[in-house]
Amino acid sequence: MKRLRQFLKWMKGNKRYYFVAALILISLQYFRTLTPLFIQHTIDSIILGEESNLPIFIQDIIAADTIEKQLLLIAVAYVLFALMRVLLMVIRRFINALYTERIAYNMRNKLYKKLQDLSFTYHSHAETGDLIQRCTTDVETYRTFVGEQLIEILRLMSLMAFSIYHMAGMSIQMTYITVLITPVIFVASFIYFLKVKKVFKKVEEAEAKMTTTLQESITGIRVVKAFAKEKVEIEKFNEKSEMYLKEDFRLLKLMAYFWGGTDFIIFIQYCLTLSLGIYFSVNGQLASGQFIAFLAYVGMIVWPMRQLGRIVGDFGKTTVALDRLDEIMLIDSEYTNDSNNTPEITGLVEFDHVGFQFDDDDKPLLNNITFKVNKGESIAIVGKTGSGKSTLINLMIRLLDNQKGSIKFDGIDIKDINKKHLRTNVGIIMQEPFLYSRSLYENISIMNKTAHEDEVFQAASIASLHQDIKGFESGYETMVGERGVTLSGGQKQRVAIARMLLNDKPVLIFDDSLSAVDTETDIQIRNALNKHWKDTTLFIITHRITTAMEEDTIIVLDKGEITESGTHESLLKKNGIYAQLWDIQTNVEYDFMKLDEGVE
Repeated sequence: MKRLRQFLKWMKGNKRYYFVAALILISLQYFRTLTPLFIQHTIDSIILGEESNLPIFIQDIIAADTIEKQLLLIAVAYVLFALMRVLLMVIRRFINALYTERIAYNMRNKLYKKLQDLSFTYHSHAETGDLIQRCTTDVETYRTFVGEQLIEILRLMSLMAFSIYHMAGMSIQMTYITVLITPVIFVASFIYFLKVKKVFKKVEEAEAKMTTTLQESITGIRVVKAFAKEKVEIEKFNEKSEMYLKEDFRLLKLMAYFWGGTDFIIFIQYCLTLSLGIYFSVNGQLASGQFIAFLAYVGMIVWPMRQLGRIVGDFGKTTVALDRLDEIMLIDSEYTNDSNNTPEITGLVEFDHVGFQFDDDDKPLLNNITFKVNKGESIAIVGKTGSGKSTLINLMIRLLDNQKGSIKFDGIDIKDINKKHLRTNVGIIMQEPFLYSRSLYENISIMNKTAHEDEVFQAASIASLHQDIKGFESGYETMVGERGVTLSGGQKQRVAIARMLLNDKPVLIFDDSLSAVDTETDIQIRNALNKHWKDTTLFIITHRITTAMEEDTIIVLDKGEITESGTHESLLKKNGIYAQLWDIQTNVEYDFMKLDEGVE
């Protein structure tokens, strides 16, 4: 019942199509099992004058006073039945394609939506290649089974049932003989199912690892080439590919044993039916036409039983695929139990003794973080790598949730604010921005599809990008390579800044997103922001002291705690971590200036 519910839940909204297709399919199988009876009627009834096993209503249709007329009528009837079967097959295939493609369409959309709703923590640990495989290969596995194999089960069972029914009407004894070996095939199919399910799970896992390796290698191809590590990547992929080959070969061997074994069993069944059928025909226990019909019915029983074995194997594969899909679908969305509160956010942000610790860590990453930023103020957060700067920002937009203390926007705890509403009002520009393989204009306007051209140009100007774009041959229609590979690091960051500026945000966060631009451009961007976005609260994470020194307040993080806080001048007087960073960076810049001037 659990498996049945697992199968049926994806068919929601399309079951009616399946039942219509099933009814047509059952009718098709009934007409198909009449074919041997047409042959039996021609030999036994028309030629030899013996009893016919055709249904009475068909016998009445083809009844005539001469053999020639009877042969003509049965030929016409057979052709009409064949045409009817072809018509029903076309209708059934059309309905089948309609509901299977609708199912696959809905599955892909539901999975994609679910992935969008899963937490930042989940995506931090998930492998991209594995997720891609689940949304493509596993969905296709289920679609194929539902569209072909699930309906095939009904086809085979109805074909076997109708065949046995017609056979029983001719000879019960021969019927028993014809179905004698079918239990053996059934047991073999069941054993095959148990084996193939375990093997297929390993095949899926091996393919997922291979796909992940491929995705990582192609995504980082510039790094690979820059360090001449092509051989290492080839060897790594070859290792994963060989693992997949090994597991897939195990599956193929299992299939070969099953198909070879069942073919041999079916050969024995044919020999048994043929031998005993000849014996009964010679002794007058079976008419000649009935014997020929039985040979036809053997194929309609033993081959479907063998096919059921294949379907059982595919069922094992599908259950593995469904389990992998459920591993995504059964995870709680990050918006489960989310607040419906959507208050006005103006830019007043307060941290009150905030603490955070990852589940797999033995000590807190942030501890006792307390500060306040008023509307329109700017605050810089500096500190060494690993001090918790980016984590603090992730807490602000609830990509992570603090375990201690509170973070408030305009006096309201962010845990009491709807997540999407919160993120709509807080703009964040990452250090490594993601750009789409589209034109520069589309990449900037993607945050606001209704933005006027002048607004796009103004946003690019504030980000000190407009003149760069004008210098390109195709201007704003210049195509950006996948992930922005055709742009420099500074240009990518400025594109990300420009698109964020298209929408007014009461709070704007720069997560080290000015690190790839030169100092002069940095100053130009911040001056433009102060002019056009003076009422916006700015958070700037940076390693560059020349960027931090211009902000209203500077916070220094060290080992997850605020060690210093104040203005640039006040922090220099404390002679602490900030002053040390200032000395290091200004001395480095001074040394570079001397080198440029040729001073030794």
